[in-house]
Amino acid sequence: MTDPAVPIGAAAALYDLAPSTLRWWEERGLLGPPERDGAQRRYREPDLRRIGVAYLCCVTGMMPLAQAAVVTSGKARNEDWRRTVTTQIEELGNRMDQLAAAREYLSHLLTCTDDDVTECPYLDRELTAHTPRGRLPQADLVSAALAARRDEKPVESDETRCPSCAGPLPDGSRGRPRRYCSPACRQRAYRGRKEPGSG
Repeated sequence: MTDPAVPIGAAAALYDLAPSTLRWWEERGLLGPPERDGAQRRYREPDLRRIGVAYLCCVTGMMPLAQAAVVTSGKARNEDWRRTVTTQIEELGNRMDQLAAAREYLSHLLTCTDDDVTECPYLDRELTAHTPRGRLPQADLVSAALAARRDEKPVESDETRCPSCAGPLPDGSRGRPRRYCSPACRQRAYRGRKEPGSG
């Protein structure tokens, strides 16, 4: 007697997914092709377990599909999928640090007693610490804006600060130095290089 199998709709419903998600994961290499009964995919217990691991990697673990495929395909060597998981853990740690800093700043913002937060006595300090304005030495915002427009560089470059937002640079994965503190800052710098005369 063969093991019981379910159609794609039931396999997807088990994890609250759309059938199209399973087809997409299959196309991207997260899942191997299941058995077929004519044109219909049929999923057995091992297939449902592999879908569960894909869900845990992609949804719970927030892994990009390419990295999740290394873990879920069943084709990678033990050390390869473990290295992929370790890299994702490091990335999540970086994101957690960024989220903690965001939460800390927004909580600080709630302590402002002014009706208009632009009048906060700590605003200049916060702009210097948490925005690209911090890379410019000019004391007032108008002078700093003019300097930024002329693409003036800071007097001294600080390799421990993000060149986009002047925030601290976290340690890179596997000991490599990071150039930007986040993907958003890297993208902002890229856009700035692509459109130097925009504004």
